[in-house]
Amino acid sequence: MTRGKLITFEGIDGCGKTTQLRMLERILTGRNIPFVSTREPGGTDLGKMIRAALLNVSPHSVDPLAELLLYAADRAQHVREFIAPNLAKGILVLSDRFYDATTAYQGYGRGFDLTLINQLNNLATGGLKPDVTLLFDLDVATGMERIHRRSGDAADNTTDAQADRLDREPLEFHERVRNGYLELAHQEPKRYRIIPASGSIETVRPLVTEALRGII
Repeated sequence: MTRGKLITFEGIDGCGKTTQLRMLERILTGRNIPFVSTREPGGTDLGKMIRAALLNVSPHSVDPLAELLLYAADRAQHVREFIAPNLAKGILVLSDRFYDATTAYQGYGRGFDLTLINQLNNLATGGLKPDVTLLFDLDVATGMERIHRRSGDAADNTTDAQADRLDREPLEFHERVRNGYLELAHQEPKRYRIIPASGSIETVRPLVTEALRGII
């Protein structure tokens, strides 16, 4: 059986990657292409608990090292319980973030040693790499504006509807994250597809399908 493909969606907060993943789901459904969707953190039952601990805004801060290790733990469970079994069945897997997010946020953003980050990522994934990574590139000011608008418009009090703990980091942090993503794309141009994300949802959508030509 042919191994399935792993497509990951990356970018700074507010870049629109999750919306585009949902739109791609509809396209795949219309084409009768078998797929599953997931996210990090939170793609497993254990991951959901880790996600709540990592992203919920609370008076008790998460230590940066604990944050790094929790993301690695979430990923180790995610790969072994969900991603790898589906790939083995020949199913297309769409993931809203994967290990590049740790490199961008905890490496470039927090300043952890990139060699250490790579070692943790390799340990957690068992060497699994995405077939394609879509990087939705957006300037930080626009991303933050979208987050604040989304939070203000939210009618509920769920973590996903409100600005989370990482959303509330200073602009300089998010600038480092964005630059980190662009550096990763520069290092692996065959895997990465950079999607300009400043336009409307409908403007960005065809860029996604074009970037995945030959994959879906």
